[in-house]
Amino acid sequence: MLKMDLLSLLRAHRVVGIIRGSSPEAAVAAGEVLVGAGVPLIEVSLVTPGALEAITALAQVPGCLIGAGTVITEFDAEAAVEAGARFLVTPALTPGIAAGSSLGVPVLGGAQTATEALDALALGATAVKLFPASVGGPGYLKALRDPFPQVPFVPVGGVDLDRAREYLRVGAVAVGVGGPLVGNAAGGGSLDALAERAAAFAGLAAEFA
Repeated sequence: MLKMDLLSLLRAHRVVGIIRGSSPEAAVAAGEVLVGAGVPLIEVSLVTPGALEAITALAQVPGCLIGAGTVITEFDAEAAVEAGARFLVTPALTPGIAAGSSLGVPVLGGAQTATEALDALALGATAVKLFPASVGGPGYLKALRDPFPQVPFVPVGGVDLDRAREYLRVGAVAVGVGGPLVGNAAGGGSLDALAERAAAFAGLAAEFA
């Protein structure tokens, strides 16, 4: 997948579902529900036990656009791509950004400040994961976008449905959502409840088309 494809997909779907599961089986089950409910962009955090196994399984699910999160080292990047990850996500300015770029895989590079955002792009990030977004909220994103309207920001951290709308209104290309979307479904919780939440988040794509 080319780097520009990720930007198009972020703009088309508006939501990246973030899974931190208790097991590869639970992560895969949650991922399958997300895809079925209209949230195909999925990030499985490498802190999930058996994360690479889950990524490999989800890569085979029709329509699933699977990525790996919490990519810190070059080894993380290489292992995730080998497992089938089509994009990578870092929590900060880590070696995983340049490693992913060198592998030809799009990266959401983690950053908190204006300087870090520009550094992430210089390292090869396709878009900037604003993390933790809850520190500054939508007002902070708006302030960052005033001098950098060309930078594609994806706020992550504390993003519920209402806050997602606020971020998208002030120019976020998409949002990354973990707990408010997945809840405890990746740890054995209700998959039916997950499907309901996912359908609500999926509606953002039409709302901000």
